Amino acid sequence: MGRSRCEITTSWGGVCAPPAGIETMAERVLIAMSGGVDSSVAALLLQRAGYDCAGGMMTLHGGESADDARGVAERLGMPFHLFDERERFARLVMDRFVAEYEAGRTPNPCIECNRRLKFGAFLDRALAMGFPHIASGHYARTAYEGGRWHLLRGRDRSKDQSYVLFRLTQAQLEHLLLPVGEYDKDSIRAMAEAAGLCNAHKRDSQDICFVPDGDYVGFLQRYGHVVLRQGDFVDRTGAVLGRHRGLVAYTTGQRKGLGVSASRRRYVIAKDAAANTVLLGDDAELYTAELCANDLNWIEPAPVRPLRVTAKTRYSQQETAATVLPAADGTVRVRFDTPVRAVTAGQAVVFYDGERVVGGGTIQEWNRTETDCG
Repeated sequence: MGRSRCEITTSWGGVCAPPAGIETMAERVLIAMSGGVDSSVAALLLQRAGYDCAGGMMTLHGGESADDARGVAERLGMPFHLFDERERFARLVMDRFVAEYEAGRTPNPCIECNRRLKFGAFLDRALAMGFPHIASGHYARTAYEGGRWHLLRGRDRSKDQSYVLFRLTQAQLEHLLLPVGEYDKDSIRAMAEAAGLCNAHKRDSQDICFVPDGDYVGFLQRYGHVVLRQGDFVDRTGAVLGRHRGLVAYTTGQRKGLGVSASRRRYVIAKDAAANTVLLGDDAELYTAELCANDLNWIEPAPVRPLRVTAKTRYSQQETAATVLPAADGTVRVRFDTPVRAVTAGQAVVFYDGERVVGGGTIQEWNRTETDCG
């Protein structure tokens, strides 16, 4: 299937040349279009490469507009499809977002959306409509070698989005095209402008799509009917330092908005949902050399013995050399060569081997004084 796909390179001036002897013309692809410039240029590149392209957009929370995506599709002469996925998005992403915060964790909804919607439901729709490929505007790449698919970082490390794609499976990678992963953002905007696309200079969204104002606590109250329960700020001795307004209002590493008077800066170190307390401490207490993760997904073969990798625990973080230690129960312990800051339960830890994404999982809550991850 995917081995006949066109390899997009930066040397052909926007017209993809397929490998010798491989026919890619007229292969159908449904492009996940958001209205942003990246997915629009993905459509442009694939059309120029000779694919039979159509655009598709999922309505996820009712606050998005399809005008830009539809306008780009019309400009490129592509059919455009709008899919209503509000119920599934609410159930699988927004409801989970609320539940995770109520449990004292800090989730990454974009990773769950990619898992359940953008490369789950969207791929299902594409295959049912007779499209053997889907595409997106993510800054990452795929490659087929050694009998399996590999997920690679985007060429532009400053825009690389492989971290949020670590849950892709072999079945999904087989159908996926990521044409913008070979480019930097300036090149993408230049191509969009040259093609006369209406969103060539549209600002990138930095917020959670269903919390566009950034007020996630307000969202939790309005949508999830979360009731804020006040509790104590404490230090490691158990001394009460003040009162917090509710666990969901805080996350690991937070300094601002604590409302605690102290002779030195205090940071959120951890949250205890059972005791309804927030642990505060010094910056040095935010660093840890070890974590545990579950709910793992392996793009490369799952390790059966200690594996050397580089790893990152946040999207914008520089990865750190580490050793992954697999356990019999399917979890892993990750030991960092250099302690990392603000490791947060509910976030993702993603493992790399050079350019390849090895896999990743969800950071667990655990007692750092114990010897296992249980």
